Amino acid sequence: MSVESRQGRWAERLQGRWVWAGFALPGILWLIFLFIVPFYVVLSIAGGELNAIFQSPEPIWNPLQWTGTNFVAVFHDLVGQTAFVGPIFLRTVVYVAVASVLSLLIAYPAAYFVARYAGRRKVLFLVLLIAPFWVSYMMRMLAWIGLLQTSGYINRALLDLGLISQPVNWLGGKPMTIILGLVYGYIPYLILVLYAGLDRIDQRLLEAGRDLGLNRARTFWRVTLPLSRQAIMTGMLITALPMVGDYFTNQMLSGAPSTAMIGNVINSQLNTASQQSKGAALSVLLLVFLLVPMLYYVVQTQRASREAY
Repeated sequence: MSVESRQGRWAERLQGRWVWAGFALPGILWLIFLFIVPFYVVLSIAGGELNAIFQSPEPIWNPLQWTGTNFVAVFHDLVGQTAFVGPIFLRTVVYVAVASVLSLLIAYPAAYFVARYAGRRKVLFLVLLIAPFWVSYMMRMLAWIGLLQTSGYINRALLDLGLISQPVNWLGGKPMTIILGLVYGYIPYLILVLYAGLDRIDQRLLEAGRDLGLNRARTFWRVTLPLSRQAIMTGMLITALPMVGDYFTNQMLSGAPSTAMIGNVINSQLNTASQQSKGAALSVLLLVFLLVPMLYYVVQTQRASREAY
């Protein structure tokens, strides 16, 4: 191969790389300005100090000068003798775990039906599943308030059926109200992810299971469920992680201290000038905690990819 041809191929490869880099440039700039820069500001505030006169946070932009004072204070709030954030964090984990399981129990049959039995109406059902995204989250929570208030339709229906003797104050700090609100708010994400995973399963594998003597239930248990494991993991991650930081659902459907979640604590601290540094530190620690399931998901995804090939 001549030198000219080698140089020509090298130039073509270099040009191709620059072309793809140009396509990736808008996404990279978006990531830098809307994620990396704001996250660095949060770190600067969390590693900064509190102005003794104005009681406002003073960010330190040099990472070498960051202090761990705010992180130590947050750690004591989590596990110290005067800890008040620790029980709220455990409550958040319980709420998210119960809401995630309920979401999976509701979403999987719905996604399975659309993927397997919807037939020509599959597009219609998908539109109905996506429809909640067209309404803002705040409006959906306001609709729940109208349903669950003392004179709302839920209490009216229960009274008409004779299931209760007097209206129930569903919005008075009941944990089940918060959990069901989380399920209602985030379940469309899970349904769509599960549908995408179930729809990609090769029908010939299901037919092979039936040919080997498995009935419908055992085919589902032995073939469909294992093949949809990755979709379940992806959907649970997509729904559970936003639930952990959610504060608006509890604020709209309860607002009681007995149902406060970790997102409510962070929101309260960030809205108080003297507590903004601790709120930033708590946000960083929460992100570190959420990195554990994200890293587990990445490892499992890579392992599944290697097994597939």
